Amino acid sequence: MQFQSTFFSIIIPAKNEADNVDPLVNEILTHLTPKHQFEIIYVDDGSTDLTSQKVLALIQLHPDIIRLIQHEHSAGQSTAILTGVSQASGELIVTIDADGQNDPGDIINLLSIAETFPKTSHFCIAGFRKHRKDTAWKRFQSRVANKVRSKLLGDDTPDTGCGLKVVPRRTFLKLPYFDHMHRYLPALIKRLGGTIKIVEVKHRDRQHGESKYGMWGRLLAGLVDMLGVIWLQKRNKIPTIKECFPDE
Repeated sequence: MQFQSTFFSIIIPAKNEADNVDPLVNEILTHLTPKHQFEIIYVDDGSTDLTSQKVLALIQLHPDIIRLIQHEHSAGQSTAILTGVSQASGELIVTIDADGQNDPGDIINLLSIAETFPKTSHFCIAGFRKHRKDTAWKRFQSRVANKVRSKLLGDDTPDTGCGLKVVPRRTFLKLPYFDHMHRYLPALIKRLGGTIKIVEVKHRDRQHGESKYGMWGRLLAGLVDMLGVIWLQKRNKIPTIKECFPDE
C-alpha cells in the first residue's frame, strides 16, 4: 500500500516571523486544492513579536486547518519541528521554513513523489535550492559546508539546509533527537535504511524579518553535530529479518 490520498501535516517552526505568517499561509491555501487533506501546524518557538497573534487570527478563519503550538521559551528549530511532528495527525510530514523563502508551490511535487513509496518504507524527499537567493558570502558558506558534510556523512544530499522536506511521521519519530538534528535528517534517515530523494525547488528573497543564524555559531555547532552523527552511523546495525516456520 502506498501513500495515496494521505492526510498530511505541514509543520512550520517560527520565531519572530509575524510579518511572514499571513503571506505564507495564504500561499499554502492557494496552492493546495480542496482534494488535499491537510493541517498546518505553527510551532511558535518563544517569539517576542506578534507571531502567535497572527496565527490565532488565521485560526479563526480556518479553524479546521490551522493549529498553533507554543514554546514558552525558545528551544531551537529542531525542537520546534519535533514538537510539531509529535502533535501532528498526518501520516506524512511536510516541513517548511517560516520566513517565506521556500515556495509552497513546490509542496505538491514533493508529495507526488512521496506517494510512490510504500507506507512501510522510510524515506526523505528533500528540497534542493539550486538557485539560492542569498548573499554571495552566505552561498559560499553553504556550499563549503554541504560539501564537507556530504563527504563525511555520505547522505547523498547537496543542500541539507533546505527547510522543505517530506518525511513519514513514523520515520521521523524513530530518529535520535538532538539540537540541530533537522539539518541531518537525510543522514539520520539513511541510517535507518531509508531512501533519500532530492528534488530541485525554488528559493526566494526574504521579504520580512531577519535571519536567526550567525556564521560562527552555526559552524561550531555543525562540527560538533557532525561528529555525533558520524558516531551514530558507525554504531548502527540494520539486520536482515525473516520469520521462520517449521517444515510441513
